Amino acid sequence: MSNPVPSAPSVSEVTVWSLEQTSPADLRPAAVPEGDLRIVRSEIPLPEFSRFLYTAVGGDIRWTDRLGMTHAQWRESLERPGVETWVAYEKGTPAGYVELDPQDDGVVEILYFGLIPAFRGRGVGGHLLSYGAARAWDLADRWPGRTATRRVWLHTCSDDGPHAMDNYLRRGFRLFDTRTETAPDVATPGPWPGAYSS
Repeated sequence: MSNPVPSAPSVSEVTVWSLEQTSPADLRPAAVPEGDLRIVRSEIPLPEFSRFLYTAVGGDIRWTDRLGMTHAQWRESLERPGVETWVAYEKGTPAGYVELDPQDDGVVEILYFGLIPAFRGRGVGGHLLSYGAARAWDLADRWPGRTATRRVWLHTCSDDGPHAMDNYLRRGFRLFDTRTETAPDVATPGPWPGAYSS
């Protein structure tokens, strides 16, 4: 009796766009939405909270790169000097976040940015991106010894929400690279298994 040959996992093509700002003057801030919206830096590195934000924001748009990280790996990533997490709260409830990743020679990547689905389409994203980009530009002010920021960049992809690219372009980011990658079709559980099944 022969063993069945396992089927190869299905893959899909994903377009990845990289965008940048090369001067603080490039930033075009969005209007501040009405209501009780605050953006606060999460100053205590807390893997549990960061993983919640990551899964809650990325669960329906195929964020998978961090799902296999251990608690220690999350902590190591969050405790690197200059890494910052800025969280938007509406009426005290987390609505989304921006994670800044300082790199060499005054470069800061907006490593993660997004909103929890319940808060999308309400003007929160433009303000949060504006605020996060501004904090990328003044990051060295909070980290003595760091080189002043001279470039802020990020990437987005065809799996992201339909308004993501427009938001980046409206905030003054310019496209500098486009590539196509293949990615396995994997289930993303969100904050808990089945969270986005309905």
